[in-house]
Amino acid sequence: MAELIGIVGKSGTGKSTSIRTLDPKSTFIINVASKPLPFKGWKKKYTSWAKDNATGNYAATSNVETIGKLLDFIDAKRPEITTVVLEDSSYLMSFEIFDRAKESSYTKQIEIAEHYATVLRKAHKLRDDLALVIITHPDEEKNTFGEMVEMKMKTYGKMTDKYMSLDGLFTYVLFAKSIVLDDDAEEPTYRYVFDT
Repeated sequence: MAELIGIVGKSGTGKSTSIRTLDPKSTFIINVASKPLPFKGWKKKYTSWAKDNATGNYAATSNVETIGKLLDFIDAKRPEITTVVLEDSSYLMSFEIFDRAKESSYTKQIEIAEHYATVLRKAHKLRDDLALVIITHPDEEKNTFGEMVEMKMKTYGKMTDKYMSLDGLFTYVLFAKSIVLDDDAEEPTYRYVFDT
């Protein structure tokens, strides 16, 4: 069973930039939102995987079935890969919600939640030396005074929130934060950290 690691944070807190610290020789990135990675030289380090380039270590897709096949391929055929990053994973749900916006049935919500859960549960079927890193945005729950009382992984739809605590599926959940070091300076200095 692969280790499931969650990295949760708002935009600009260093979630995606932290990928640059990983070794490209042992890392495969699945980029759900298909947007450029936020660090220099990423295209040289991460080349697109294709049937005619099975040694590539990067794929841009939001198709749940394709992601499942990629994970199976990495599990069986790429023993040098020990870390798989699912970048911007919350878009798996949001893209499907927009694609199916004209559907009015409750079944749609069930299927969207099921598709996302299928990807996460895939970790249970992958080899033990793999880490599946899920990078996602947060949901913040606030009290009546507007103060944040809880931060958790972003989900869409009541069904997912009601029946599944996503955070509970993970071995580790890290919350990305940016801390202002010197807010009196003309240009403040930030430190980017992970909080457990």
